[in-house]
Amino acid sequence: MTTPIKSRPGPLSYLIFSSRWLQLPLYLGLIVAQAIYVVQFVRELWHLVDATLFGHVVAGAESAETTIMLPVLGLIDVVMISNLLVMVIVGGYEPFVSRLKLEGHPDQPEWLSLVNATGLKVKLAMAIIGISSIHLLATFIKAASLDAETIKWQVLLHLAFVVSAIALAFIDRIMQPDAKAAAH
Repeated sequence: MTTPIKSRPGPLSYLIFSSRWLQLPLYLGLIVAQAIYVVQFVRELWHLVDATLFGHVVAGAESAETTIMLPVLGLIDVVMISNLLVMVIVGGYEPFVSRLKLEGHPDQPEWLSLVNATGLKVKLAMAIIGISSIHLLATFIKAASLDAETIKWQVLLHLAFVVSAIALAFIDRIMQPDAKAAAH
């Protein structure tokens, strides 16, 4: 009985394979960015509490409802961007750098086991559309104080995000035709 011979990678192969670790500082930087978003969330939450409990009105707000609604949209925006960061950090690190070894961990996100590079792009596109929607809603709330050109460009940018996400989802579907059959 012969045993298979294990080949050792050459120096160039080892260097190329090891280069994936150069992404580690990028992911660590995104973790720092997420911490900054936590600080931003707390700051915006404090402004909302201050405006609500102590009656300090946001500059330019027409009503008490707007004084509350715009900061709440800001909080939702921060949360959605933070979710986007988590998707990129966790969803990108595992397939491109190293395994996280989370199998069986009770806190493992369900989506992590289903994510590949293309699926991650589609999820990111959907998150960007959600973030853009929040910005667009805030724009419509403040529409009276904005010029028509600004509103037009924000709507067009949002539509570009939507079209891009549809295109990515369509491409993902074309590239994985068996995934639809397996889901049913």
